[in-house]
Amino acid sequence: MDTHIIEEGLVKIEVPDFEKVSAKAPVFYNPVMEMNRDISVAVINQYRKKVDHDISICDAFGGTGIRGARYSKEIHGVEKVVVGDVNPLAVEISKKNMQLNNISNVEVQKNDANILLQSNKGLFDVVDIDPFGTPAMFTQSTAANIRPGGLICISATDTSALCGTYHDPCLRKYGAKPLKTEYCHENGIRILIAFISRNLAVNQKYLHVLFSHSTEHYMRVYAIVKRGGKKTNKALDNIGFIAHCPNCLHRETTYGFAPKIPHTCPECGGEYDVAGPLWLGKIWDKEFIYNTMELVKNLNLNKKDDLMSLFEKCYMEADGPVTFYDIHKICKKLKISSPKINDVMDEIRNRGYFISRTHFKLTGMRTDMPLDELKQLILDIKEDKLGPEK
Repeated sequence: MDTHIIEEGLVKIEVPDFEKVSAKAPVFYNPVMEMNRDISVAVINQYRKKVDHDISICDAFGGTGIRGARYSKEIHGVEKVVVGDVNPLAVEISKKNMQLNNISNVEVQKNDANILLQSNKGLFDVVDIDPFGTPAMFTQSTAANIRPGGLICISATDTSALCGTYHDPCLRKYGAKPLKTEYCHENGIRILIAFISRNLAVNQKYLHVLFSHSTEHYMRVYAIVKRGGKKTNKALDNIGFIAHCPNCLHRETTYGFAPKIPHTCPECGGEYDVAGPLWLGKIWDKEFIYNTMELVKNLNLNKKDDLMSLFEKCYMEADGPVTFYDIHKICKKLKISSPKINDVMDEIRNRGYFISRTHFKLTGMRTDMPLDELKQLILDIKEDKLGPEK
């Protein structure tokens, strides 16, 4: 087997030569996920600063071992990392890579992710689930076996299901109906968080979301797991549905598992499309993001600029409402060309509404301005009715 050495963060790892990254490859290194690993290093470092003891980490999908190796070398106060993989070649390569980096606090196990978590029940402060595809079948083991106060880091690459391209797989895996809208990636994140929250609730646990994002081909959620029956019940109040009007783009949220959801849009009388159940609570902790950005300044990360750009966008939109508007989609409905998005945002800000860009979409705006007022504002800007001479 031909191999080559790559460098990432503070580690060097030996990786097999495969022409294409795919689930069929016995083990692979995916360079596209470097920023994912950079973000994980940053978030776990900040999490470690918040707890009063050294931490244990489980990387349940070890692959080449790069994630576990980086956690060992780049996160202060790591007592132990357990790296698991079902593939014997991956286990062999991971062990070699720990030796290559002179790492002694990483244990590599040949194990299915669920069995790995069950056999180390309650021993982990951080559980990282980064599978090729859906994390659905591993979420219950994660929920049951992480310590209260621990951090879960969960990725999903089945975005076609979560974002509404394919409805049945989302219903089957996450128990939710997705919706193909301009904000479908945000819906996907919210479906994933609601699914995790429901799995935690079985064990009287609930989550506090620190950070989440949709990047490239995957979604990722970082959340603290806490325990308590009453607070778990309260956390479930954040789950509900989004009703979206494809005709005029009006949308509204309804909380609850079986709420009464209106069928028609009050603005235009069009028929609503509905997505859910999904998470309608916060998907970012603004203070945590700020502190993590400060910490990142002192980290050696290849993707630092990209990471900081993502954090800054999420920081700005953290206090915004659920869902956002796509200026191009609105202008298409209005049958006009789009004005400069910054001109629109400046006027929204001048009128005292919340406004930010969103990391989910380049042409997206997150605002609490009513949609009819936003549409009229865009028309006025196009007709040059808002200049100082007017």
